[in-house]
Amino acid sequence: MPTQHHHYPVEVQWSGGRDGSGTITPQTSGKNIPINVPPEFMGPGGETNPEELLTSAIAGCYSITFGIVSTNQKLPVTNFHMEARGTVEQNGANFVYKQIVLKPTITVAADATEDQVKKVEDMAHRADNYCIVTNAVRGKVEVILEPTILRG
Repeated sequence: MPTQHHHYPVEVQWSGGRDGSGTITPQTSGKNIPINVPPEFMGPGGETNPEELLTSAIAGCYSITFGIVSTNQKLPVTNFHMEARGTVEQNGANFVYKQIVLKPTITVAADATEDQVKKVEDMAHRADNYCIVTNAVRGKVEVILEPTILRG
């Protein structure tokens, strides 16, 4: 199969400095996403920001990837919920995006076998390796996966 390239064009409008505001518009969806500087960086807050968007991108990519993997494996998953937390370290004027913790809670059918539960847990860890966005930051941002598997 020949190599394929997929493109994801985005436009950004920004006005002002630290107290400014703007929008990000992914060209595929056309949805405007308001952005500004968060209060912890002396901005007005009230909108999303690149730090939240990176955490969201990693959490969303993992969630979609797990959904695809679990469906392909015909796993008895009945519910999926993700909580994620990104951590930025500030040292004076230096900022480093250090870590994103992913905490998926995956519920399986009440009648799932022990082998199915074990496979769900295994796939929960493997899905991280298939996530395109996580792989883009791997080695720069620590991504920690803490899945919880429940019976429904």
